[in-house]
Amino acid sequence: MNRKERRKKKKKIVLSFVLIVMFIVSSFYITLKLYEQNSFQDEKYEVKKLYLEEDNNENEIEEVVIEKYQYPKEYVEETYKGYNVIAKLEIPQIELETYVIKFSEETLNISVTKFWGPNPNESGNFCIAGHNFKNKNMFHNLKKLEIGDKIFLKDNNIGTVEYEIYNKYIVDPENVSCLSQDTNGSKEVTLITCTSNSKKRIIIKAREVLK
Repeated sequence: MNRKERRKKKKKIVLSFVLIVMFIVSSFYITLKLYEQNSFQDEKYEVKKLYLEEDNNENEIEEVVIEKYQYPKEYVEETYKGYNVIAKLEIPQIELETYVIKFSEETLNISVTKFWGPNPNESGNFCIAGHNFKNKNMFHNLKKLEIGDKIFLKDNNIGTVEYEIYNKYIVDPENVSCLSQDTNGSKEVTLITCTSNSKKRIIIKAREVLK
């Protein structure tokens, strides 16, 4: 074998070796990429799974609805003797059922009236004034009420709210502190009438009974 042939054979061996090395490297590279891709897919799956689980948990939390207390509903007549009714007042202890209408000198002779405050059964101090007449729908027996007795105020918007008397006192006519709206967000009812000699005012204070 001459030098030329030996050189040619040597080139073939080198080329074959290079091709083998390239094949091995390529195979290793392809294998590595496939492994990384599978790992990435698995990682994506875990991340997606975690996200979906968290999302489902959030949905579950959002689906928890805190139900607000629903007051009992009872239809209240909208007019009484030609006047618009604001609310209906019931005091079982003195067997009183009467409609609350808008305050004026005229309406005071017809029924008890809203004297001051918010709409019925809303937060604040709903003040009701009435004459000390012996009519069945007036405040003649208000003086018989005691602390702990119950008052029910009904309207067509909120419903029936139960109140409990927590104070009872007598004031001069000029003392209007009972009309204060400082109730710390609670619902209150104040009943106002005259004493028998009309020289003083009987004040009954009641606060909502929380369920």
